[in-house]
Amino acid sequence: MFFFTSGAVWLALSLILGIIAVAKMVSPELLDGCPMLTQGRVFAAHISTLVYGWGCQAAFGVLIWLVARLTRQENRASGIVLAAGHAWNLVVAVGTIAILAGYGTGVPWMEFPAMVWPALLATYTLIAIWTMIQFRVRAAGEVYVSQWFAVGALIWFPWIVATAYVLIFLVGGNPLMSAAVAAWFRSGLTYLFFVPTAAAVAYYLAPKITGRPVHSYSLSLIGFWTLAIVGPWAGMQKLAGAPIPFFLPYLGAAAAVLIGVPTAAIAISTLRTMCAAPEKFAASPSLRFSSAGVVCMLLLGVASVFTNLPDSTLPLSQFSITAYGMDILAIYGCFSFLMFGAMYFIVPRVTRREWLSKRLIKLHFLFSMYGVITVAVLSVLGGLLHGQGQEDFKFPWDSAVARAYPYLIATLIAWCFVLFSNFFFCMHLLLMWMRLGRRSSHPTLLGHAHVENPHGPEGDIDNAGPGSVIAH
Repeated sequence: MFFFTSGAVWLALSLILGIIAVAKMVSPELLDGCPMLTQGRVFAAHISTLVYGWGCQAAFGVLIWLVARLTRQENRASGIVLAAGHAWNLVVAVGTIAILAGYGTGVPWMEFPAMVWPALLATYTLIAIWTMIQFRVRAAGEVYVSQWFAVGALIWFPWIVATAYVLIFLVGGNPLMSAAVAAWFRSGLTYLFFVPTAAAVAYYLAPKITGRPVHSYSLSLIGFWTLAIVGPWAGMQKLAGAPIPFFLPYLGAAAAVLIGVPTAAIAISTLRTMCAAPEKFAASPSLRFSSAGVVCMLLLGVASVFTNLPDSTLPLSQFSITAYGMDILAIYGCFSFLMFGAMYFIVPRVTRREWLSKRLIKLHFLFSMYGVITVAVLSVLGGLLHGQGQEDFKFPWDSAVARAYPYLIATLIAWCFVLFSNFFFCMHLLLMWMRLGRRSSHPTLLGHAHVENPHGPEGDIDNAGPGSVIAH
């Protein structure tokens, strides 16, 4: 609950910073009297708080609960984990203030000052090590699909962060190779931490809520192993044309195109499981958010294929606002929607209270869905037009900016809708943390649904494994 609630507060702050950043792209003279609110600093703070304030903390809370639930092992170091969570929030706050004060590094997704990263890695170790111990001492038995992705995300995160920190801030050397490592880090954190965490939630909630087994065990295997093999190679396609070894950008482009394979495998497997019980969509907020997140995961794979074709779309998306649209589609569209679904499922079971307002849940879903799809689609399409203007040397630079201008205005409006929805989500979550909801042994349902057993598919059974509906 601590990770969920503090993450929701960071999400609201990130959305406010994002609105300011996009507004300054529309009207550069806005708030020009305050150095801390220049576009470069605000945009860097927006992405950093979105990734490390909201994204990482939401992932930590879900992974801690998910691994404990599936291994049936209690986390016996909750005090240490909670202290590390407070330290994580303090470090992120210090890093954000440093960015706004002008001490950012200028490295995308690693804008925090260099001294912040060892502290983040240390606090992550205190958070994750006990979860890994729980997995290690689990009772002998089958390892579920959800656990593959959860453990993979827990292992890949420190590898990606530590590697990037060492090669960029400690080893130093050629700034061009530092840029290549930063591009790899940005892609690796997306495809090897956020996407696996989202997949773990999808593979848990889909059979849990519907009471059906995972649609295809083979597709699950394909999704996991192709993501593990292809994910580490993507990223350097953003440096196509730079004076680096010629094969690296094309290897990155090929890997980015192949990302469509694991995302499609995960999406098809989980969506087919969800569609096995269509009546649940109208009633379960968890299933509604989860299905939207899985669809965004599929769109992320398709967009990755479409925007990284070396001889056609890659030159247009390389230096345009398309990259921002892809980041939002991954972090908010795919990852966050599945985190919302997990929270709507987990929080009533932790607090033993029912969510206070069905209407707030519906508003949160509708405004978030329309807002984030608008932001992602307009940023990707507007970015391609923006890139097309950049590549046309017959016209001045202003013409390229003018092509993206209407898309930026629409993006700004869409972010306002998303902020509106998440303000109510944050307040809703805080009220649940204070245990103000109505006591109930049943999950919160948006519509009338017959619950045969309060400990049934939305109750206390565990994740469906291959060939079985529930794990005994």
